[in-house]
Amino acid sequence: MAPTVPSPAKSASPSQPSGKSEVADLKQQLRHLAGSRAPDADDQRRDVFKRVISCMTAGIDVSAAFGEMVLCSATSDVVLKKMCYLYVGVHARNHPDLALLTINFLQRDCRDQDPTIRGLALRSLCSLRVPNLVEYLVTPLATGLKDPNVYVRMIAAVGAAKLYHISATACLDADLPAALKALMLSDPDAQVVANCLHALQEIWTLEASNSEAAAREIETLYSKPVVFYFLNKIKEFSEWAQCLVLELASKFLPSDNNEIFDIMNLLEDRLQHANGAVVLATIKVFLHLTMSMTDVHQQVYERIKAPLLTLVGAGSPEQSYSVLCHLHLLVMRAPMLFSSDYKSFYCQFSDPSYVKKLKLEMLTAIANESNTYEIVTELCEYAGNVDVPIARESIRAVGKIALQQYDVNAIVDRLLQFLEMDKDYVTAETLVLVKDLLRKYPQWSHDCIAVVGNISSKNIQEPKGKAALIWMLGEYSQDMHDAPYILESLVENWEEEHSPEVRLHLLTAVMKCFFKRPPETQMALGATLAAGLSDTHQDVHDRALFYYRLLQYDPAVAECVVNPPKQAVSVFADTQSTEIKDRIFDEFNSLTVVYQKPSYMFTDKEHRGPFEYSEDLTNLTVGAEATENVISAQRYQENDNDLLLSTSDKEDNGTATNNGSSASSYNAPSDLIGPPLLSSQTPSETLLINPGGPTNSLQSNFSLDDLLGLGAPEAPAAPPAPALTLNSKPVLDPGTFQKKWGQLALSLSQECSLSLQGAASLMNPQSLIRHMQSNFIQCIASGGQPPNYKFFFYAQKDGATVFFLVECIINTASAKAQVKIKADDGTAADAFSALFQSALSKFGLS
Repeated sequence: MAPTVPSPAKSASPSQPSGKSEVADLKQQLRHLAGSRAPDADDQRRDVFKRVISCMTAGIDVSAAFGEMVLCSATSDVVLKKMCYLYVGVHARNHPDLALLTINFLQRDCRDQDPTIRGLALRSLCSLRVPNLVEYLVTPLATGLKDPNVYVRMIAAVGAAKLYHISATACLDADLPAALKALMLSDPDAQVVANCLHALQEIWTLEASNSEAAAREIETLYSKPVVFYFLNKIKEFSEWAQCLVLELASKFLPSDNNEIFDIMNLLEDRLQHANGAVVLATIKVFLHLTMSMTDVHQQVYERIKAPLLTLVGAGSPEQSYSVLCHLHLLVMRAPMLFSSDYKSFYCQFSDPSYVKKLKLEMLTAIANESNTYEIVTELCEYAGNVDVPIARESIRAVGKIALQQYDVNAIVDRLLQFLEMDKDYVTAETLVLVKDLLRKYPQWSHDCIAVVGNISSKNIQEPKGKAALIWMLGEYSQDMHDAPYILESLVENWEEEHSPEVRLHLLTAVMKCFFKRPPETQMALGATLAAGLSDTHQDVHDRALFYYRLLQYDPAVAECVVNPPKQAVSVFADTQSTEIKDRIFDEFNSLTVVYQKPSYMFTDKEHRGPFEYSEDLTNLTVGAEATENVISAQRYQENDNDLLLSTSDKEDNGTATNNGSSASSYNAPSDLIGPPLLSSQTPSETLLINPGGPTNSLQSNFSLDDLLGLGAPEAPAAPPAPALTLNSKPVLDPGTFQKKWGQLALSLSQECSLSLQGAASLMNPQSLIRHMQSNFIQCIASGGQPPNYKFFFYAQKDGATVFFLVECIINTASAKAQVKIKADDGTAADAFSALFQSALSKFGLS
């Protein structure tokens, strides 16, 4: 048999490098071309360099050719220089030992006659990011800042910021910030000025926590001469630089109204700019400057409405969405101002789904008595949309409008018509909304129940829709003739229902129906409790057991618990607190508005620019920690319970966390614990139910007597508080501060005022921290950005171990401060409050 002839190997495609053999071939060609002086040598080098970059882009390690690439860089061809610098910049980070080979030729190129090569070389030199090579960066940067060419000065300004991130000491020792400041105020080119401003902001912001000089420089940067210098030149800047200057202007605190109007007149034409980022940055300046001027602030809303609506329809879907997010934020704050423009938010056929969803939210927000009919008519058209998520959102929007209007006749009729569309998702969403409507408008029960009673539970597949139907069957079982029998059929199919939510609603609905129609529901109730007690889901089992024991104790008590008289719901809870909404508004023109959450919720702590920490707060977890249930720092950070941002929320939640889990804080009333329940428990379990014993009972009886006015002894009048002296050097570590903050009760909560000079002086947290330290009040954490700042202070009583803890939230626009004080000795809280307010009122006066 003849031997098989091997097939020839396929040659590698030029666009698909083959690996090691390709790299070896490239090295050999580069070595051959390194000393070549042939007329076409540069063209051959270009071809080889392109193959090297292609290999690098494909993920092949071409670092072996580093030396040959450096040898071939000795050319005046700008294209070859660019490709070589790209190669060097990529491999220098991964191979710091090889980066040393590039220093000589990069420094030589920094002195080249061609300014383009000088700039490219300087940029590549600063992009090496190798700490061992910092000494070689300082001289080229200092020379570049004085270069006669604009391009080189632009590169040098950005390179100074890069050097600071590599080695802050080297940057400061070379006095590069001072050179940047001088260049910023004197250079005739607008882009050089913008780059200097950006670099200085970055350097001084990071350095302010360690240096008082840097903090003073930031204050100078936000001063009137500097801000107006930039604003007068704003038309010369590029769009990116204009946004930078406008962000600077938004942090400026004018001393009087004339300065506010001067700035607004300078920036008036920026509202007609074609770039959306410039328009949004200008709007942020207008809004922040007029926060304390109610009438002018409202006029600003009217003025910015037209530019924003123009941007929504003029740009790409992505830009439209971003602008709509900012519009939505403004609509939520002033819905009446946008109510006449509701047609601008109608969904277009070509709109992406994310834009349509946001428009539906805006239509819901601006609906009022004058436009409700038109908006609801438009939303009803969307209910039959082929895009199911948008159809769902449109139905929810109709329901939200119904919940916020007084005249809901037409809206309820429209909702009930949705139930006739014979679409599962439409029926499910409508049932949920009808349930909420009945909770707020019980008078519509007869009309709604007449339609809902014709719906078969077998035609509803979604758990939330089925749960809403079951709730109505239990709540209005006296008006629905077939309610007990429908519930009985659902109980018979208990095992086929896998949703715990539906089973929980079914338990409650059967209980309610039993108290309204006992003979027809008795058998169904027994079957329901038996199924619930044997259910594997813990919540279902516990609720069934709870209902069983209530009935075992007293059916009358069970009826009061399960089916008490109800009042109509006036307002449904908002998902976002006012503090969160205000925080989002403060971060206008940022991703915060797009994500609809403050930046601290989606950024790492080290990247939260506005926040500064006087000490490392990594291990702080606000709230008392039980010895056997300590929350780890990692879990704490994952939950984002940041000390600066969540202490008030936890305090408002009461003291449920003071002793471990919240469940252990609640005890069953003694009149609901019957003998069968108590007899089935061990002594240890009984002790857990009533850990206080007779003491708790005595205290509760005394409190009840006092409440009823039955002669409780009056407490003697408190003696006047003695003069308070503070320890000049208090010591309190962050862990102890946090533990005390969670354990101590609130002693005082009050609002106080700052002087106008103090509000104007508060450009960054450090200035107030230094002032309070001079009054023996120390800061453990601070943060915020104009106009809102947040501080945590502490002080110690002289000659005692009594500490005072303070949360202080300052709004510089209104010159007001919200102060909360907790103290080891509550009797001294008033005296300390007087000292704290005195120190705060003197800020900025000296």
